[in-house]
Amino acid sequence: MELLFICRDALEDSLLTTVAMAIEARNATAEVGVLFTGEAVAALTGQSFDWSPLLRDRDTRMLVSRTAAEMGYPLANPGDSRWTKPLQLLPAAREAGVRLLACPLWSKLLGVEERLPEELERPDMDALIQELRQSEKIIGSF
Repeated sequence: MELLFICRDALEDSLLTTVAMAIEARNATAEVGVLFTGEAVAALTGQSFDWSPLLRDRDTRMLVSRTAAEMGYPLANPGDSRWTKPLQLLPAAREAGVRLLACPLWSKLLGVEERLPEELERPDMDALIQELRQSEKIIGSF
């Protein structure tokens, strides 16, 4: 893999940025993946996402959500654009050819393996270590 992004935060703005950057890198023909770990695994399996403090007010969230949708990143809830639906970013990333990986350590620590979204690959620890060793660049959470 050329680029491996790590998303560890349960922040919608972090998820949006990481997935959008991965999609854009994939559109530029890079082999790209996103590894979800820590808080991100918890949020992807039922806990709630939050927003960074300076982006948390309703007007800013609505603006970001609508603009992201206009840019091709489906964050806005299709039924009510005043709200977001962050998990719909995952199918969009997979359709773009981005590999989505669930951290086996955090999946096990949190006991959520069976609740991981279907779009996520579930490598075991050996396979993940191999992916990390072979990745040309690893980029931490945005």
